Amino acid sequence: MSTPPILREDPRAETATRPRGDGAARPRKVFPRSTSSDPQDPRGAAGGVLPALAGENVTVRRERQVGTTGRAAARSVVGTLRLLAPVPPGAEGILTREALDFVRELDARFDPERRRLLARRGRFHAALRAGKLPGVLPETARLRRSAWKVSPPPPDLADRRVEITGPVDRKMIINALNSGAKVFMADFEDSHAPTWEGTVLGQVNLFDAVRRRIELTTPDGRRYRLNPTTATLMVRPRGWHLEEHHVRCGDRTVSASLFDFGLYLFHNGAELLRRGTGPYFYLPKIEHHLEARLWNDVFRFSEERLGLPVGSIRATVLIETLPAVFQMHEILWELREHSAGLNCGRWDYLFSFIKQFRDDPDALFPDRSQLAMTTPFLTAYSLRLVETCHRRGAHAMGGMAAQIPIKEDPIANAEAIERVRADKVREVRAGHDGTWVAHPGLVPVALEVFDAEMKEPNQLDRPAEPTRAGPRELLAIPRGPITRDGVRRNTRVALRYLEAWLRGVGCVPIDHLMEDAATVEIARSQLWQWLRHRAPLEGGGVVDPALFRAYLLSEAEELARESGGGSPSLARARRILDEVVTSRSFEEFITQRAYPELVGAPGGNGK
Repeated sequence: MSTPPILREDPRAETATRPRGDGAARPRKVFPRSTSSDPQDPRGAAGGVLPALAGENVTVRRERQVGTTGRAAARSVVGTLRLLAPVPPGAEGILTREALDFVRELDARFDPERRRLLARRGRFHAALRAGKLPGVLPETARLRRSAWKVSPPPPDLADRRVEITGPVDRKMIINALNSGAKVFMADFEDSHAPTWEGTVLGQVNLFDAVRRRIELTTPDGRRYRLNPTTATLMVRPRGWHLEEHHVRCGDRTVSASLFDFGLYLFHNGAELLRRGTGPYFYLPKIEHHLEARLWNDVFRFSEERLGLPVGSIRATVLIETLPAVFQMHEILWELREHSAGLNCGRWDYLFSFIKQFRDDPDALFPDRSQLAMTTPFLTAYSLRLVETCHRRGAHAMGGMAAQIPIKEDPIANAEAIERVRADKVREVRAGHDGTWVAHPGLVPVALEVFDAEMKEPNQLDRPAEPTRAGPRELLAIPRGPITRDGVRRNTRVALRYLEAWLRGVGCVPIDHLMEDAATVEIARSQLWQWLRHRAPLEGGGVVDPALFRAYLLSEAEELARESGGGSPSLARARRILDEVVTSRSFEEFITQRAYPELVGAPGGNGK
């Protein structure tokens, strides 16, 4: 019998780590170090000069371009890579000729495959509409039956019992690294509003954090700096579906994934290794194992191109789409020498589930408040991830606790903390090797639970107990009431988050929860599905456009009163949400729909 294609020896990986059946790693070849000089300090030279763009072999010209807002914007052209916005002050040493050339190489090599894989994504939904329920891939059955493991974790990723996440602004990075968590995931994705300035200065902040020189003094005189001991740093670039509209390669906008990844790795990969850690990433929104293979190809090329040891890049994949939950073995296999496990990205998973079943009137989800992790289909999802990861020697990371301290109400705060504690107990007893929190105040709570229940750095040695989490359990539609309060709350959260996002704020406290883009995606997808199928309401009536718009008007008026009057971002958020929820067609990602308005808004194109 011939070997299935996915198990054949890949000639591109001849020097990579090949895990044996016992999990031990074979020797790795280390590529010679690059002879190029160290990257420039991101603050650049005095006077805003771009020293790395001044080479005699580089063609640089300055143009004037009238943008959509009618204001002139500077445009830098570096070979075939064009910046459609000015270099933010302080970021001259990030957007260097060498760094942008690396991004250009990544985009030229890997963007065609990225686009091809994105074009495949509709197949899963089309199969559902045709009545075919999803399941594991028959062509990879031998892979699932075989005994293999991913490479062992590096020492500073062995213990990940509590991880904190947040955007890449300077204060957040300092506070998160100092929080007492084992890992901090700096986020360019769901908790980041991708303004040009915020994105590029986020790279500056990470450059300084890697070198332990990040500091901040606020206008009121408070100073922030790193503690002697800090969390291990991981970075989440934007997903394959997103593009960076401020940068073009020829006639195309570049992949936001490759832009975020490329700049961070180019400037920090070697420095991280020199300091005893490494370039570690979280990979979002993957829907198919071939998308993980593409990331692995990017990693291999980047390691060779930058002279980094093979396997020094590590990545944890967020299992946050319904298609991916049926391909977890395959995803780990594709990244095996670069894998750092899988994570239950449960909020985006809910969004993906609703999105895939949106056309089915029998798949109406109840109020979002009813969708706890103890719901059977989410429990099955969690247990399947743990079983898969531990069978393959990979970390199985738990999900997010989005609560934030309620200082003004001690009783409500105690109740919220108890809910967090119960959720973390459930995770560690299910076999998870760590968990996520959104606020530094929750780090001690999660640590207390995992310290009491998990005496070793992780639970990788815990036997991978077979579960009953098959397709039937994974696809069990949750049942429960759809209420008027649920319609209002979805409208409220979606509007408030979108309004803040359009102002450049991607991590927003709403009703004592720290919300990110996953929240607005769940809320608006439920609203769209309920409207499309005229979902019956508890107590009588149905969800229709009139009900939604009445709540939208009421919530917009309340938000306007709180902010001292209406604002352009509120008006845009209200319009976009109305269009997306009431449209006959389903918008794949609301952030893609809103991104042009973030870019073209006053203060957005370069700020």
